[in-house]
Amino acid sequence: MEQYNHSSVTEFVLLGFPKVGHIRGWLFVLLLVAYLFTIGGNTLIFLVIRLDAALHKPMYHFVSVLSFLELWYTATTIPKMLANLLSEKKTISFAGCLLQTYFFHSLGASECYLLTAMAYDRYLAICRPLHYPIIMTSTLCAKMAAGCWTCGFLCPISEIILVSQLPFCDYNEIQHIFCDFPPLLSLACKDTSTNVLVDFAINAFIILVTFLFIMASYGRIIGAVLKIKTVAGRKKAFSTCASHLIVVLIFFGSIIFMYVRLKKSYSLTLDRTLAVVYSVLTPLANPIIYSLRNKELIKAIKRTIFRKGEKASPTHH
Repeated sequence: MEQYNHSSVTEFVLLGFPKVGHIRGWLFVLLLVAYLFTIGGNTLIFLVIRLDAALHKPMYHFVSVLSFLELWYTATTIPKMLANLLSEKKTISFAGCLLQTYFFHSLGASECYLLTAMAYDRYLAICRPLHYPIIMTSTLCAKMAAGCWTCGFLCPISEIILVSQLPFCDYNEIQHIFCDFPPLLSLACKDTSTNVLVDFAINAFIILVTFLFIMASYGRIIGAVLKIKTVAGRKKAFSTCASHLIVVLIFFGSIIFMYVRLKKSYSLTLDRTLAVVYSVLTPLANPIIYSLRNKELIKAIKRTIFRKGEKASPTHH
C-alpha cells in the first residue's frame, strides 16, 4: 500500500481555471465585469427597495434581503478567483480555505432557506389573499429573514469541524476554482467516507427539503391561478411568481447536481462549470431577472434615479 507523508499542510494551491493560457486576461475582464455588475445590480435593488415606501411590502422585503445576501455570497469567492487569474502564486492558507468554504456554504444554505420563505410568501399572497395581510406582517418577515440567516450559518459547522481534523498529504493542489468540500476531501490522506456521508445527509436535507417545499408551494399556486377566470387575472397573478421561479430553477438546478451526491466528484470540468453557474451566473442574473420582469420595481428604480438627479441639478432663477 502506498505510504503518504502526513505532513502538516499550511496552505493549498487553487488551480482555478487550468489551460486557459492566452485567454487568461480576457477571462479576468469577463469575470471582473460580471462581478461589478453583480455588485451594482444587487446594491441598486437593495437600496431602491429600502428607500422607496411603495416597495415596503413582504415580497420586496425578501427580494432586498436576497440582493444583500448575494453581495456577500459573491464576495467569498470571486475576489480570490480574480486575484488568482492575475497571480502566478495561487495559494490560500489552510485556515483561509476553511473560512472560504464555511462562508460559501453558510450563505448558500441561507439562500436556500430565503428562496423557500419567498415561495411561502407567494403561496399566501395568491392562495390565501384575505389572510395574507394578517399573517405576513413586517414582524414575521423580519423573523423569517433572521431565521434564514441563522439556520444557514449553523448548517456547515459540523462539516467544517470534520474536515479540519483530516490529515492532508504533501499534494496540496485543489482542482477547483475555490475551496469547497468535495475537492478538499479528495486531498485527504485517510478514508473520507464518513465526511462524504455527512456532507450528503446535510446537503440533501437542506437542498432537497427546501426545493420540494418550493415546488409544493408552486403546485398550490398554479392550481389557484388556473381557477382565476380571466386571462388578465391569471397573467397578473403568475407574473409576481415568474421571476422567483426562474431564480429557483437556475440555483437549485446547479447545486443539486453538485452537492446531493455520494461521490466526491463526477468530473472536474463539470464541477467547475456548475460552480461558475451557482457562484457567478446566478447572483449576476438575479438583478436582471427581478428588474426586467417587475414593472413596479422598474418604476421605483426610475423614481429613485430621477429624484437623485433633480436633487443634484442646481436650481436656476
